[in-house]
Amino acid sequence: MNVTLRQLRVFIEVARLQSFSRAGDEIGLTQSAVSRCVRELEAEIGVKLVDRTTREVQLTDVGANLIASIPRLLNDLDDALREIREIGEQRRGRVVVAASPTVACRLMPQVVAACGQQFPYITLGLRDDVQSDVVRKIRSGEVDFGVIIGPFAAEDLETECLTTDSFCVVVRGDHTLALSQEVAWKELDGERLVMLDYASGSRPLIDAVMSEQGVRARVVQELGHPATVFGLVEAGVGISVLPWLALPVPAGAPLLARALVPRAERTVELVRRRDRSLSPAAEAVWSLIRQLAGQPEEQH
Repeated sequence: MNVTLRQLRVFIEVARLQSFSRAGDEIGLTQSAVSRCVRELEAEIGVKLVDRTTREVQLTDVGANLIASIPRLLNDLDDALREIREIGEQRRGRVVVAASPTVACRLMPQVVAACGQQFPYITLGLRDDVQSDVVRKIRSGEVDFGVIIGPFAAEDLETECLTTDSFCVVVRGDHTLALSQEVAWKELDGERLVMLDYASGSRPLIDAVMSEQGVRARVVQELGHPATVFGLVEAGVGISVLPWLALPVPAGAPLLARALVPRAERTVELVRRRDRSLSPAAEAVWSLIRQLAGQPEEQH
């Protein structure tokens, strides 16, 4: 059976208005086109649906039974199509995003909150992993995309720069470096450093700047997460160099952050597989992160 939606909708109007010509005027078809649609519907079903006279159109008993069922069926279809459209309009679905720890703790909470408000039918899962694991999960398809520290380049991955970030030194309030609002990289010479390890996207950049500035500092601890770094600095184990996005320091901790000069920048980048399209829901979250990362923040 090959009944079309057009035939059913035309039949509904004919039944409602009891006239081919009035139905045609209502839906923008000629009287002959309306009559043809009804004849084709009758032929497809194999029964007569209307009795035609020169003055009006009357439904047969079969036609009356059909007209009682069609609106409900069409409403169910409209509901199904509306749900599909919502998926296409980025309103439904599950999205999993992996982010490097310094990004996850500062930018991503805003994203999760905004996603819940703007896209209530998107379930957003966040994975905070060291950068090497973020990249691995993007490649394996465990996550839809990631937010990492750059500059980053790989043939199989596509990146988009979100924003730039610079570095600061984190010290206890009783440290001599806390006396200035800005600290030269060279002033780190001879200090004991508590650093993020090489799984972090920031560490190679920090090492490169210290080498360029001739800094000979002793790394006494290497850790995976900023929260642990803060704890060791507070305990007096050493001082640390961190990106500003890793802040704020824990509430109540006797720690201060001072800008390092000359300013050295890193980028924060969206990363996705080059050979895999994002779902509409993932595209929505990707765009949301781009929007939030582009909003101005307080100056450090």
